[in-house]
Amino acid sequence: MNSLLQRVLPRPVQQAYESAATNVRSFLNFLKRAGALAAPYFMSERKWYARGMLSAIIALNLAAVYMLVLLNEWNRLFYDSLQNRDAEVFWYQLQRFMVIAFIFIVIAVYRFYLTQLLEMRWREWMTNSYAKRWLSGNAFYRLELLRFTQSDAAATDNPDQRIQEDLNLFTGYSVSLTMGLLNSLVTLFSFVGILWSLSGDFSFYLFGSAVTIPGFMVWMAVLYCLIGSVLAHYIGRPLIALNFKQQRVEADYRHQLVRLREYSESVAMDKGEPVERGRLDRRFGAVLSNYIALLLAKKRLTWFTVGFGQLAVVFPFVVAAPRFFSGAIQLGQLMQISSAFGRVQDALSWFVDSYDALASWRATTDRLTRFDDAMAQVSEPTKDPAQHWTHTSPDAGLQASGLQLTLPSGQVIGGPLDLQINTGTTLCVQGPSGSGKSTLLRAIAGIWPWWQGHLSQPEDFGARAMFLPQRPYFPSGTLREAVAYPQSSDGLEDAHLARALTRAGLAHLATDLSAEANWTQKLSGGEQQRLAIARVFLKQPAWLFLDEATSALDEKTEAVVYQALLDDMQARGGTVISVAHRTSVAKLHSDTWHMPSAPSAAIA
Repeated sequence: MNSLLQRVLPRPVQQAYESAATNVRSFLNFLKRAGALAAPYFMSERKWYARGMLSAIIALNLAAVYMLVLLNEWNRLFYDSLQNRDAEVFWYQLQRFMVIAFIFIVIAVYRFYLTQLLEMRWREWMTNSYAKRWLSGNAFYRLELLRFTQSDAAATDNPDQRIQEDLNLFTGYSVSLTMGLLNSLVTLFSFVGILWSLSGDFSFYLFGSAVTIPGFMVWMAVLYCLIGSVLAHYIGRPLIALNFKQQRVEADYRHQLVRLREYSESVAMDKGEPVERGRLDRRFGAVLSNYIALLLAKKRLTWFTVGFGQLAVVFPFVVAAPRFFSGAIQLGQLMQISSAFGRVQDALSWFVDSYDALASWRATTDRLTRFDDAMAQVSEPTKDPAQHWTHTSPDAGLQASGLQLTLPSGQVIGGPLDLQINTGTTLCVQGPSGSGKSTLLRAIAGIWPWWQGHLSQPEDFGARAMFLPQRPYFPSGTLREAVAYPQSSDGLEDAHLARALTRAGLAHLATDLSAEANWTQKLSGGEQQRLAIARVFLKQPAWLFLDEATSALDEKTEAVVYQALLDDMQARGGTVISVAHRTSVAKLHSDTWHMPSAPSAAIA
């Protein structure tokens, strides 16, 4: 078909055809993606509620259109009564108008209420679904790692904004635009017959022959809106990319503000205010720059849409005026023609009037689609064929054979690792910064996908292992919740929590379990690390991995806390693997192992 067109059509026509075909395919693909995002809610456990609400909204939209049909017919009767000076009909039509208007108001109020309710419930379900997926299987962590291996265009930026803002926009636009399109289609089919019957025939002579066009006003409305839709698309097309970018730069600016708040103490100590101000200015400059471009694009579209709408007010009067002045129709019919033409024109102009919203909806859908694809990618990460996991009996140790760590870029870290850690061992891992000590712990924890070789773990390793990073996380809330994290504090006795705090050297906090605070801000670095160690005394894991977990403590306090920790673990037959630079920490362990840079190394 394309080759035939290339032979018979001029080049400009071919280009126009190819451009139109590309736009149609792109739009159909977009609708498919939007449908894939929307369908799960209406197929979920809430499907009957969702479908019932949607059906009620559709019924109210149909009822609203029916009221408009009655008002259109009322227009003719009312204005005819004025022209005929018929007071009885005039007052009767006013009473009838009050009844129609009251019913229309009731329909409009409940249509608005149910629409907003559906949007809220839909957003609630999607938010819960996306948050669950984001927090399952370390997807939130893997998404950040994924950014190292993707280009800026493909990377999933600011997942917090996609869950908080994009889902809200998607549900809102999906409902409003779908109902708007439905309303336009029903209005079109309801009024096009009325306009056809009122239009009459338009006759003219062409090459000496009489030509008659029935339903002339209908064809004029179609032609008017078709031209408007094509022009609106080409004028407003840049809005799609600009809306997409605006959401991203806004999120980047907000993210920079949040980081400044989180690291306020470090920035203040370093007197980094000028640098941070420069970064904020650059981020906000990107917001303003793109917003100006977006504003100019919207201004161009507004010039067209407002002019298009205003011209439509007088257009039907201009076309129907000759029949009115000739006496073929009365004032009531003229007003009814104007009203019917306006309804048909409004219905056919849905694309023009909704183009800005469609552009925002498409940008939001594209962002959510990328987020959805990225979460699907990391939820079931593709295992490197050179990765081998085995699980042995609960009493077996941890073994690595030919374990080669790499960075996301593919750069090799150190040499292949061969090691065997038996239960009950206390091992200190040392090596230069950047040699892969922390990365080794991440691989053992199962959150670092870039490695090759063989790892063998006990069957219940995940449930019995605990990892302490250098900078622990504490939820904002009560101290009780901070100590119990990631478990719930419900059911834990205060005496057990206080004893864990005391053993970690935080006896002065044992009476503040109900106090609420941002503990990351309130506690010093050393107190935060000791609070994380208190969790070990509370949870009592069989395997404990510490990554510079006491680096903020002085050596004397570190030795006391570490010794208490090791005594507790060894009393239960537990295994401790520490990553530390200090030789004082290494001396507390039964074995020390240095990360190799040579092809192989081993310990027993």
